[in-house]
Amino acid sequence: MSIFRRSKTTGPEPTEALEPDDAVEAEEADGSAEDEAAEEAPARDGGPFDVADVPGRDGRVDLGSLWVRGVPGMELRLEVEQETQQVNAATAVIGESALQLQAFAAPRSSGLWREIRREIAMAVEQQGGTVEEHTTDLGTQLRTRMPSAGPDGRTVFAPATFVGVDGPRWFLRGVLSGRAAIDEAAAEALLEVLRDVVVVRGTDPMAPRELLPLVLPQDAHPEVAPSRTPTTSRPSTRSSGAPRSPRCADGRPRAAARPGPHLHRAARRRAARADRVRGR
Repeated sequence: MSIFRRSKTTGPEPTEALEPDDAVEAEEADGSAEDEAAEEAPARDGGPFDVADVPGRDGRVDLGSLWVRGVPGMELRLEVEQETQQVNAATAVIGESALQLQAFAAPRSSGLWREIRREIAMAVEQQGGTVEEHTTDLGTQLRTRMPSAGPDGRTVFAPATFVGVDGPRWFLRGVLSGRAAIDEAAAEALLEVLRDVVVVRGTDPMAPRELLPLVLPQDAHPEVAPSRTPTTSRPSTRSSGAPRSPRCADGRPRAAARPGPHLHRAARRRAARADRVRGR
């Protein structure tokens, strides 16, 4: 499994990230909302898991709030905000399919997926797209098609499937794109990755819908991955291999330090003193 770190601005985003609320909401919801969430939330016996449900990482990559297990042929791409250099999403890629993963804080007594699902559907339909709900072992999924202008000016539709799972004080959102959004067989390998994810909510108070922090893995060595497009270079980290030379955030080699003018003057003074000692 390869792990790539790339800027969020280097490619199109399949979806808009959830924004934190303007003010911290109370973590207690009314009884009716809690009952609705309890009725639709599927059991998580087969995952995704809370950190309290597992004895340890068991080979999963530690990304902070998410522990992700790699599978053969999978690339794990970390989306980094260019200005802040903060990781804000992890995307598993297998062939022509991708699964974006993000975890958010949620109220203690109710889930978020019902409400967020309604908001996503409304936003897609307002932009002229289509939405269909499907019930699976992971709960209700949204299959969407968003319109956009093609290279020839015609309207094309980009498919995406939204998967939401409510956990204890967290909400995990996955977005399937590419082949996985239209082919259930292609989606299954990525859904297995999602089922095996462990969410680490932490104990700090957070506003509902606030993105749980992601970090670059600490047990990987930096190296350069081959560019997949003529204009984009992605620094990569892998679990093995010799470390390469230091590099900047955008993947370019860091320039070697050059001696300043004061070092040259000091060298001339030392040479002059040596000449005087030798009687020159």
